[in-house]
Amino acid sequence: MKNLHTILYAAVLSLVFTACSKNEEHAIANNITLHFNNTFKDKTIVLGDARSATASVNTSAENQEHRFSELKYVISNIRLIKDDGMEFPYYMNNLDLGAAVINQADVTSLDYVLSNIPAGNYKQIKFGLGVKAELNTLDQVRFPKFYAAAGANNTEMMWEWGSGYRFTKVEGFYDTDLKTLSIHTGSTVQGKKENLIQGVDAYRDITLDFPASVSIGSKSARMTIIADFDKLLTGKTHTIRLSTGLGDSDNATPNIHNAVQMLKFVDNLGGNGKSDFSGMFSIGSIENY
Repeated sequence: MKNLHTILYAAVLSLVFTACSKNEEHAIANNITLHFNNTFKDKTIVLGDARSATASVNTSAENQEHRFSELKYVISNIRLIKDDGMEFPYYMNNLDLGAAVINQADVTSLDYVLSNIPAGNYKQIKFGLGVKAELNTLDQVRFPKFYAAAGANNTEMMWEWGSGYRFTKVEGFYDTDLKTLSIHTGSTVQGKKENLIQGVDAYRDITLDFPASVSIGSKSARMTIIADFDKLLTGKTHTIRLSTGLGDSDNATPNIHNAVQMLKFVDNLGGNGKSDFSGMFSIGSIENY
């Protein structure tokens, strides 16, 4: 009788373990919400005009005060990396489903939901700051939703003079006399419409490690990604002093600063792609719910 109980107990345990294994194999997909917190150092940025008493004011390494009235950037090409190194691409070649304009003036844009992420444990996220070259055309037919969002009057993330998107757009004021600050970055193309070639490549791939493995399946996750715009001028790669004028070193307005000057901002914000792959970005809190 004792042996029979032992056999029955073992059989029950086997069924339980089999059921658990099947549940793990067929665990449901779930969502990850990316929450973007745009900061100066550790303080969330408050936008404002030149007369605003509440706008955030930051001081660069060159001792220049600056504040923003507008702050936008594009993310795309999102990938999640599992603990075993397997990469899950999230609509990498579809701007309508896998790209967004992050706009500090629009609180709804600061949360971007990645839907139906396969169950598993994840250790890393990669995404693009900007749009990779093969997708960086104003293609209303392929990507009507992103085209409309980027070209809207309250967004204006398209070059007026070119065929591509702006990747970052920063407007504001600097120095105590509040001179105009207007910094726009993005890739450029050269040649005729039928034979365009890459000019300046301002796209940057961001890689961020999670402080601990993130489990997706029975629970979803909310992940705060910090974008520290202190690094616009005081970056890991370049320390920049703003100036307005017609010289090669003048860089505070988009119609003045040249490609070399623009790429310094790009390297600070998105990393130089050699020694720095995170730029201004870092992981803040991660929580399952």
